[in-house]
Amino acid sequence: ADGQPLLSVDDIREMMYATIDNPSNAVEWALAEMVNKPEVMKKATDEIDAVVGKDKLVQESDIPRLNYLKSCIREAFRIHPYHAFNPPHVAMVDTTIAGYTIPKDSHVILSRMGLGRNPKIWNEPLDFQPERHLNTANVLLSEPGLRFISFSSGRRGCPGGFTWTKPPGVDRISLQESNTGALAL
Repeated sequence: ADGQPLLSVDDIREMMYATIDNPSNAVEWALAEMVNKPEVMKKATDEIDAVVGKDKLVQESDIPRLNYLKSCIREAFRIHPYHAFNPPHVAMVDTTIAGYTIPKDSHVILSRMGLGRNPKIWNEPLDFQPERHLNTANVLLSEPGLRFISFSSGRRGCPGGFTWTKPPGVDRISLQESNTGALAL
């Protein structure tokens, strides 16, 4: 507003960092859990070999058929969320959830750890069991039932869902490189 950018450089830097750091952390947790359970690692490796082959890299088109691998990632999201809490949301109407009254305009914060490790929802919640997610033909990385939160939920979900546009009145974004922050070789 008033000629100021909608996002600061720090806002953009934080969003870009989150899009790289958070998924890589989730993959590291999944791999660490799988290393601790060699039988799980073998099943995932066998699936990749069967679907992709031993001499090729995994392509995006292979992912729908890698259900066991996606189950491992889902399980890592469930046990090891990359943020302890979801960003606050505001209730748009009065509602009742699980017997609790949530008045309109209340700020609601969800505990990602509380959801993913809830013993009322998950048997042996701290045990890495990818098989618990193999209940559909196409395993999704998201969790529509909010039994855990992988990327987020609602209109302010994963930054990958944003539509990027130029600010009003700007014809072209400057792509001139800057010398600041450059690595000295």
